[in-house]
Amino acid sequence: MEAVQKKWWVVCVVFLVLLSVKYGARAQQVPCYFIFGDSLVDNGNNNQLSSLAKANYMPYGIDFPRGPTGRFSNGRTTVDVIAEQLGFRNYIPPYATARGRDILGGVNYASAAAGIREETGRQLGDRISFSGQVRNYQNTVSQIVNILGDRNTTANYLSKCILSIALGSNDYLNNYFMPQLYSSSQQYTPEQYANVLIQQYTQQLRILYNNGARKFALIGLGQIGCSPSELAQNSPDGRTCVQRINSANQIFNDKLRSLVAQFNGNTPDARFIYINAYGIFQDLITRPAAFGFTNTNTGCCGVGRNNGQITCLPLQAPCRNRNQYVFWDAFHPTEAVNVIIGRRSYIAQSASDAYPYDIRQLAQQ
Repeated sequence: MEAVQKKWWVVCVVFLVLLSVKYGARAQQVPCYFIFGDSLVDNGNNNQLSSLAKANYMPYGIDFPRGPTGRFSNGRTTVDVIAEQLGFRNYIPPYATARGRDILGGVNYASAAAGIREETGRQLGDRISFSGQVRNYQNTVSQIVNILGDRNTTANYLSKCILSIALGSNDYLNNYFMPQLYSSSQQYTPEQYANVLIQQYTQQLRILYNNGARKFALIGLGQIGCSPSELAQNSPDGRTCVQRINSANQIFNDKLRSLVAQFNGNTPDARFIYINAYGIFQDLITRPAAFGFTNTNTGCCGVGRNNGQITCLPLQAPCRNRNQYVFWDAFHPTEAVNVIIGRRSYIAQSASDAYPYDIRQLAQQ
Protein backbone atom coordinates (compact mmCIF):
# COMPACT_ATOMS: atom_id res chain seq x y z
CA MET A 1 0.00 0.00 0.00
CA GLU A 2 2.81 2.38 0.91
CA ALA A 3 4.55 1.69 -2.41
CA VAL A 4 1.33 2.51 -4.28
CA GLN A 5 0.96 5.79 -2.36
CA LYS A 6 4.54 6.77 -3.18
CA LYS A 7 3.95 5.97 -6.84
CA TRP A 8 0.85 8.17 -6.91
CA TRP A 9 2.74 10.94 -5.12
CA VAL A 10 5.46 10.86 -7.79
CA VAL A 11 2.82 10.89 -10.54
CA CYS A 12 1.13 13.95 -8.95
CA VAL A 13 4.42 15.83 -8.65
CA VAL A 14 5.31 15.14 -12.27
CA PHE A 15 1.82 16.20 -13.36
CA LEU A 16 2.11 19.51 -11.46
CA VAL A 17 5.55 20.18 -12.94
CA LEU A 18 4.21 19.57 -16.45
CA LEU A 19 1.29 21.90 -15.78
CA SER A 20 3.60 24.65 -14.57
CA VAL A 21 5.74 24.30 -17.69
CA LYS A 22 2.71 24.30 -19.99
CA TYR A 23 1.06 27.37 -18.46
CA GLY A 24 4.21 29.31 -17.67
CA ALA A 25 3.79 29.24 -13.89
CA ARG A 26 6.92 30.29 -12.03
CA ALA A 27 7.97 30.99 -8.49
CA GLN A 28 7.84 34.61 -7.33
CA GLN A 29 11.35 35.91 -7.91
CA VAL A 30 11.36 39.04 -5.74
CA PRO A 31 9.38 39.85 -2.60
CA CYS A 32 7.90 43.08 -3.96
CA TYR A 33 7.55 45.23 -7.04
CA PHE A 34 7.09 49.02 -6.84
CA ILE A 35 5.86 50.90 -9.90
CA PHE A 36 6.25 54.61 -10.74
CA GLY A 37 4.91 56.18 -13.91
CA ASP A 38 2.11 57.83 -15.85
CA SER A 39 -0.98 56.64 -17.76
CA LEU A 40 1.02 53.93 -19.52
CA VAL A 41 1.13 52.05 -16.21
CA ASP A 42 -1.52 53.72 -14.00
CA ASN A 43 -3.95 51.08 -12.71
CA GLY A 44 -6.42 53.19 -10.76
CA ASN A 45 -4.67 55.96 -8.85
CA ASN A 46 -6.44 58.67 -10.85
CA ASN A 47 -9.93 57.21 -10.38
CA GLN A 48 -10.75 59.39 -7.38
CA LEU A 49 -8.81 62.47 -8.45
CA SER A 50 -10.36 65.59 -9.95
CA SER A 51 -8.81 64.88 -13.33
CA LEU A 52 -9.68 64.59 -17.00
CA ALA A 53 -7.10 61.81 -17.26
CA LYS A 54 -9.21 58.82 -16.25
CA ALA A 55 -9.92 55.42 -17.74
CA ASN A 56 -12.32 53.82 -15.26
CA TYR A 57 -15.09 53.37 -17.81
CA MET A 58 -15.84 51.16 -20.81
CA PRO A 59 -14.45 50.49 -23.34
CA TYR A 60 -11.24 50.70 -21.28
CA GLY A 61 -10.68 47.30 -19.74
CA ILE A 62 -12.91 45.56 -22.27
CA ASP A 63 -10.43 42.65 -22.40
CA PHE A 64 -9.34 42.82 -18.75
CA PRO A 65 -10.88 40.22 -16.39
CA ARG A 66 -12.06 42.91 -13.94
CA GLY A 67 -13.29 45.28 -16.61
CA PRO A 68 -12.50 49.02 -16.31
CA THR A 69 -10.03 49.59 -13.46
CA GLY A 70 -8.30 52.80 -14.48
CA ARG A 71 -5.86 51.11 -16.85
CA PHE A 72 -5.44 53.05 -20.10
CA SER A 73 -5.69 49.95 -22.26
CA ASN A 74 -8.14 47.37 -23.47
CA GLY A 75 -6.38 44.90 -21.16
CA ARG A 76 -3.10 44.52 -19.32
CA THR A 77 -0.37 47.14 -19.13
CA THR A 78 3.35 46.47 -19.49
CA VAL A 79 3.86 46.34 -15.71
CA ASP A 80 1.03 43.82 -15.36
CA VAL A 81 2.94 41.62 -17.79
CA ILE A 82 6.24 42.21 -15.97
CA ALA A 83 4.58 41.26 -12.66
CA GLU A 84 3.35 38.03 -14.28
CA GLN A 85 6.83 37.29 -15.57
CA LEU A 86 8.28 37.89 -12.10
CA GLY A 87 5.91 35.24 -10.76
CA PHE A 88 3.42 37.40 -8.87
CA ARG A 89 0.05 35.65 -8.58
CA ASN A 90 -1.82 38.97 -8.31
CA TYR A 91 -1.36 42.31 -10.03
CA ILE A 92 0.34 45.01 -8.00
CA PRO A 93 -2.36 47.15 -6.28
CA PRO A 94 -2.64 50.92 -6.80
CA TYR A 95 -1.51 53.14 -3.95
CA ALA A 96 -5.04 54.55 -3.73
CA THR A 97 -6.42 51.21 -2.49
CA ALA A 98 -3.40 49.26 -1.17
CA ARG A 99 -3.91 48.42 2.50
CA GLY A 100 -2.34 46.41 5.31
CA ARG A 101 0.03 43.57 4.51
CA ASP A 102 -0.86 43.80 0.81
CA ILE A 103 1.82 46.49 0.51
CA LEU A 104 4.50 43.90 1.27
CA GLY A 105 4.09 42.63 -2.30
CA GLY A 106 4.57 46.09 -3.76
CA VAL A 107 2.54 49.14 -4.74
CA ASN A 108 1.75 50.92 -8.00
CA TYR A 109 2.13 54.72 -7.57
CA ALA A 110 1.64 55.68 -11.24
CA SER A 111 -0.66 58.56 -12.12
CA ALA A 112 -2.04 59.51 -15.53
CA ALA A 113 -0.80 62.91 -16.82
CA ALA A 114 2.08 62.90 -14.32
CA GLY A 115 5.54 63.99 -15.27
CA ILE A 116 9.02 64.47 -13.91
CA ARG A 117 8.32 68.21 -13.70
CA GLU A 118 5.69 69.44 -11.25
CA GLU A 119 3.74 71.57 -13.73
CA THR A 120 3.48 68.86 -16.40
CA GLY A 121 -0.11 67.88 -17.21
CA ARG A 122 -1.69 70.62 -15.09
CA GLN A 123 -4.28 71.42 -17.80
CA LEU A 124 -5.77 67.95 -17.20
CA GLY A 125 -6.37 68.52 -13.50
CA ASP A 126 -5.04 66.64 -10.49
CA ARG A 127 -2.24 64.13 -10.93
CA ILE A 128 0.59 62.78 -8.79
CA SER A 129 3.96 63.95 -10.11
CA PHE A 130 7.15 61.92 -9.78
CA SER A 131 8.04 63.70 -6.54
CA GLY A 132 4.54 63.00 -5.19
CA GLN A 133 4.86 59.33 -6.09
CA VAL A 134 8.21 59.20 -4.29
CA ARG A 135 6.61 60.73 -1.18
CA ASN A 136 3.93 58.03 -1.34
CA TYR A 137 6.69 55.42 -1.52
CA GLN A 138 8.28 56.90 1.59
CA ASN A 139 4.93 56.59 3.33
CA THR A 140 4.75 52.94 2.26
CA VAL A 141 8.24 52.31 3.64
CA SER A 142 7.13 53.70 7.02
CA GLN A 143 4.17 51.32 6.97
CA ILE A 144 6.45 48.38 6.14
CA VAL A 145 8.69 49.29 9.09
CA ASN A 146 5.61 49.05 11.33
CA ILE A 147 4.67 45.67 9.84
CA LEU A 148 8.15 44.11 9.93
CA GLY A 149 9.14 45.67 13.23
CA ASP A 150 12.35 47.60 12.59
CA ARG A 151 14.29 49.53 9.98
CA ASN A 152 17.11 47.01 9.49
CA THR A 153 14.68 44.21 8.63
CA THR A 154 12.83 46.58 6.31
CA ALA A 155 16.05 47.69 4.59
CA ASN A 156 17.05 44.08 3.99
CA TYR A 157 13.57 43.30 2.64
CA LEU A 158 13.44 46.32 0.31
CA SER A 159 16.93 45.61 -1.06
CA LYS A 160 15.54 42.52 -2.79
CA CYS A 161 12.58 44.33 -4.40
CA ILE A 162 12.41 45.77 -7.92
CA LEU A 163 11.33 49.31 -8.76
CA SER A 164 10.33 50.21 -12.32
CA ILE A 165 10.08 53.84 -13.36
CA ALA A 166 8.39 54.93 -16.61
CA LEU A 167 8.12 58.70 -16.65
CA GLY A 168 8.86 61.52 -19.07
CA SER A 169 6.27 61.05 -21.82
CA ASN A 170 4.00 63.77 -20.44
CA ASP A 171 6.94 66.13 -20.00
CA TYR A 172 6.97 66.17 -23.80
CA LEU A 173 3.30 65.55 -24.72
CA ASN A 174 1.77 67.74 -22.02
CA ASN A 175 4.53 70.29 -21.57
CA TYR A 176 7.40 70.83 -24.03
CA PHE A 177 5.40 70.24 -27.23
CA MET A 178 2.40 72.21 -26.00
CA PRO A 179 3.74 75.78 -26.42
CA GLN A 180 0.29 77.35 -26.17
CA LEU A 181 0.18 76.33 -22.48
CA TYR A 182 3.82 75.87 -21.42
CA SER A 183 6.90 78.04 -21.92
CA SER A 184 9.48 75.24 -21.63
CA SER A 185 10.13 75.04 -25.38
CA GLN A 186 10.92 78.77 -25.42
CA GLN A 187 13.22 78.41 -22.40
CA TYR A 188 15.16 75.31 -23.43
CA THR A 189 16.52 73.57 -26.49
CA PRO A 190 15.66 69.83 -26.61
CA GLU A 191 19.16 69.09 -25.29
CA GLN A 192 18.80 71.55 -22.40
CA TYR A 193 15.32 70.31 -21.57
CA ALA A 194 16.48 66.70 -21.41
CA ASN A 195 19.26 67.80 -19.05
CA VAL A 196 16.74 69.50 -16.77
CA LEU A 197 14.52 66.41 -16.75
CA ILE A 198 17.43 64.08 -15.99
CA GLN A 199 18.60 66.35 -13.17
CA GLN A 200 15.17 66.24 -11.52
CA TYR A 201 14.87 62.50 -12.22
CA THR A 202 18.24 61.95 -10.52
CA GLN A 203 17.09 63.76 -7.38
CA GLN A 204 14.11 61.43 -7.03
CA LEU A 205 16.26 58.34 -7.62
CA ARG A 206 18.54 59.41 -4.77
CA ILE A 207 15.56 59.75 -2.43
CA LEU A 208 14.37 56.27 -3.41
CA TYR A 209 17.88 54.90 -2.84
CA ASN A 210 18.06 56.59 0.57
CA ASN A 211 14.78 54.87 1.44
CA GLY A 212 15.97 51.35 0.80
CA ALA A 213 15.52 50.85 -2.95
CA ARG A 214 18.38 48.89 -4.55
CA LYS A 215 17.08 47.38 -7.80
CA PHE A 216 15.94 49.89 -10.42
CA ALA A 217 14.53 49.36 -13.93
CA LEU A 218 14.42 52.72 -15.72
CA ILE A 219 12.13 52.51 -18.73
CA GLY A 220 12.86 54.86 -21.61
CA LEU A 221 10.35 56.82 -23.66
CA GLY A 222 8.57 55.26 -26.61
CA GLN A 223 8.15 56.95 -29.98
CA ILE A 224 5.71 59.66 -28.97
CA GLY A 225 5.89 61.17 -32.45
CA CYS A 226 4.24 58.01 -33.83
CA SER A 227 1.15 58.15 -31.62
CA PRO A 228 -2.23 58.71 -33.32
CA SER A 229 -2.51 62.04 -31.48
CA GLU A 230 0.71 63.41 -32.95
CA LEU A 231 0.03 61.87 -36.37
CA ALA A 232 -3.39 63.57 -36.41
CA GLN A 233 -1.96 66.96 -35.50
CA ASN A 234 1.46 67.07 -37.12
CA SER A 235 1.86 64.38 -39.79
CA PRO A 236 1.03 65.45 -43.38
CA ASP A 237 -0.15 61.99 -44.41
CA GLY A 238 -1.30 60.64 -41.03
CA ARG A 239 1.31 57.88 -41.24
CA THR A 240 4.76 59.47 -41.14
CA CYS A 241 6.02 59.83 -37.55
CA VAL A 242 6.84 63.33 -36.31
CA GLN A 243 10.63 63.30 -36.26
CA ARG A 244 11.22 66.45 -34.18
CA ILE A 245 9.31 64.83 -31.32
CA ASN A 246 11.00 61.45 -31.68
CA SER A 247 14.40 63.12 -31.85
CA ALA A 248 13.75 64.91 -28.56
CA ASN A 249 12.67 61.59 -27.03
CA GLN A 250 15.90 59.96 -28.18
CA ILE A 251 17.96 62.70 -26.56
CA PHE A 252 16.24 62.02 -23.24
CA ASN A 253 16.66 58.26 -23.64
CA ASP A 254 20.38 58.56 -24.36
CA LYS A 255 20.83 60.57 -21.17
CA LEU A 256 18.73 58.11 -19.16
CA ARG A 257 20.89 55.22 -20.36
CA SER A 258 24.00 57.18 -19.37
CA LEU A 259 22.43 57.82 -15.96
CA VAL A 260 22.17 54.04 -15.46
CA ALA A 261 25.90 53.67 -16.09
CA GLN A 262 26.62 56.58 -13.75
CA PHE A 263 24.58 55.15 -10.87
CA ASN A 264 26.02 51.66 -11.35
CA GLY A 265 29.49 53.17 -11.09
CA ASN A 266 28.73 55.27 -8.01
CA THR A 267 26.42 53.01 -5.97
CA PRO A 268 28.07 49.57 -5.77
CA ASP A 269 25.35 48.16 -3.49
CA ALA A 270 22.60 49.00 -6.02
CA ARG A 271 21.73 47.79 -9.52
CA PHE A 272 20.28 49.96 -12.28
CA ILE A 273 19.11 48.88 -15.73
CA TYR A 274 17.67 50.70 -18.75
CA ILE A 275 14.81 49.31 -20.82
CA ASN A 276 14.85 50.49 -24.43
CA ALA A 277 11.10 50.92 -25.01
CA TYR A 278 11.87 53.16 -27.99
CA GLY A 279 13.78 50.43 -29.80
CA ILE A 280 11.25 47.70 -28.99
CA PHE A 281 8.43 49.91 -30.26
CA GLN A 282 10.37 50.77 -33.41
CA ASP A 283 10.70 47.07 -34.10
CA LEU A 284 6.91 46.72 -33.91
CA ILE A 285 6.06 49.55 -36.28
CA THR A 286 8.77 48.81 -38.84
CA ARG A 287 7.98 45.07 -38.97
CA PRO A 288 4.30 44.97 -37.93
CA ALA A 289 3.42 41.83 -39.89
CA ALA A 290 6.06 39.87 -37.98
CA PHE A 291 4.07 40.51 -34.80
CA GLY A 292 0.58 40.13 -36.30
CA PHE A 293 -0.24 43.85 -36.56
CA THR A 294 -2.08 45.36 -39.51
CA ASN A 295 -2.70 48.87 -38.15
CA THR A 296 0.14 50.99 -36.75
CA ASN A 297 -1.19 54.55 -36.96
CA THR A 298 -4.84 54.59 -35.83
CA GLY A 299 -6.39 54.21 -32.39
CA CYS A 300 -8.71 51.25 -31.90
CA CYS A 301 -11.15 53.80 -30.48
CA GLY A 302 -11.24 57.56 -30.30
CA VAL A 303 -12.43 60.50 -32.36
CA GLY A 304 -11.25 62.37 -35.47
CA ARG A 305 -8.30 61.82 -37.76
CA ASN A 306 -6.42 58.63 -36.84
CA ASN A 307 -8.85 58.37 -33.89
CA GLY A 308 -6.27 60.67 -32.38
CA GLN A 309 -8.18 63.80 -31.37
CA ILE A 310 -9.17 62.52 -27.93
CA THR A 311 -9.14 59.26 -25.97
CA CYS A 312 -11.96 56.70 -26.05
CA LEU A 313 -15.42 58.08 -25.30
CA PRO A 314 -17.51 56.40 -22.58
CA LEU A 315 -19.23 53.27 -23.92
CA GLN A 316 -17.80 53.86 -27.39
CA ALA A 317 -17.59 50.68 -29.47
CA PRO A 318 -13.89 49.96 -30.20
CA CYS A 319 -12.49 48.03 -33.14
CA ARG A 320 -13.06 44.28 -33.01
CA ASN A 321 -9.63 43.13 -34.20
CA ARG A 322 -7.81 44.68 -31.26
CA ASN A 323 -4.86 42.27 -31.42
CA GLN A 324 -4.02 43.66 -34.86
CA TYR A 325 -3.79 47.28 -33.65
CA VAL A 326 -0.64 48.83 -32.20
CA PHE A 327 -2.59 51.66 -30.56
CA TRP A 328 -5.63 51.36 -28.34
CA ASP A 329 -6.44 55.09 -28.26
CA ALA A 330 -4.79 58.39 -29.18
CA PHE A 331 -1.76 57.77 -26.95
CA HIS A 332 -1.71 54.28 -25.45
CA PRO A 333 -0.77 50.86 -26.86
CA THR A 334 -3.09 47.88 -27.01
CA GLU A 335 -2.67 44.95 -24.65
CA ALA A 336 -1.07 43.04 -27.54
CA VAL A 337 1.76 45.60 -27.69
CA ASN A 338 2.04 45.80 -23.89
CA VAL A 339 2.55 42.03 -23.76
CA ILE A 340 5.44 42.24 -26.23
CA ILE A 341 7.10 45.20 -24.48
CA GLY A 342 6.59 43.65 -21.03
CA ARG A 343 8.06 40.29 -22.05
CA ARG A 344 11.03 41.85 -23.85
CA SER A 345 11.67 44.02 -20.80
CA TYR A 346 11.77 40.88 -18.70
CA ILE A 347 13.79 38.78 -21.16
CA ALA A 348 15.62 40.83 -23.79
CA GLN A 349 15.21 39.39 -27.28
CA SER A 350 17.78 41.77 -28.73
CA ALA A 351 21.01 43.08 -27.25
CA SER A 352 19.56 46.59 -27.53
CA ASP A 353 16.37 45.81 -25.54
CA ALA A 354 18.00 46.30 -22.14
CA TYR A 355 21.24 47.69 -20.69
CA PRO A 356 23.34 46.29 -19.11
CA TYR A 357 20.88 43.38 -18.72
CA ASP A 358 17.16 42.67 -18.48
CA ILE A 359 14.67 42.53 -15.60
CA ARG A 360 15.02 38.77 -15.20
CA GLN A 361 18.73 39.19 -14.49
CA LEU A 362 18.03 42.19 -12.25
CA ALA A 363 15.79 39.95 -10.14
CA GLN A 364 18.64 37.46 -9.77
CA GLN A 365 21.20 40.03 -8.59
